[in-house]
Amino acid sequence: MLDAATYTPRLKAQYRETIRAAMKEEFGYKNDMQIPAVDKIVLNIGCGAEAVRDSKKAKSAIADLTQIAGQQAVGTLAKKSHAPFRLREGMIIGAKVTLRADRMYEFMDRLITVAMPRIRDFRGVKPSFDGRGNFAMGLKEHIVFPEIEFDKVDEVWGMDIIITTTAQDFGEHTADAQAKALLKHFNMPFNA
Repeated sequence: MLDAATYTPRLKAQYRETIRAAMKEEFGYKNDMQIPAVDKIVLNIGCGAEAVRDSKKAKSAIADLTQIAGQQAVGTLAKKSHAPFRLREGMIIGAKVTLRADRMYEFMDRLITVAMPRIRDFRGVKPSFDGRGNFAMGLKEHIVFPEIEFDKVDEVWGMDIIITTTAQDFGEHTADAQAKALLKHFNMPFNA
């Protein structure tokens, strides 16, 4: 049985033991605090019109995201009413969850080693960075995660995954270049 007090996620240990040293050598950081790290991972499922027609769909999305993340997801609320779509302000139209610390590393490990290989016709992910070292990607089907029982799914949802890093512009190296190098060390399968 695992002892919760001494358990360290595999990717967290890998970051401490090998990735930090490799990043320091690659970019020539003078201070260990300059070495970028993964700060948080935000998961989001948008239900859209499905949730407006049937409120059970939004509850289903929240339950599925909770299972995937291993942490309670919360509903995202509509900010404005929109009459043509029968959308009222305050209606639940999606689900989101923010992962940090050990749960973040556990999720990233499952994403890279289990979920991505299960994607049909997978050829890698497009390196989509925002200019500040944060990476965003989307999945068309949330059922690629093993926590989701395919037989019990009533709706297949798309999913946004945002990985936020602490990378900052350093000399001639942009925050995006450093974040991409960091994620490559975690074996993120970029296609370019």
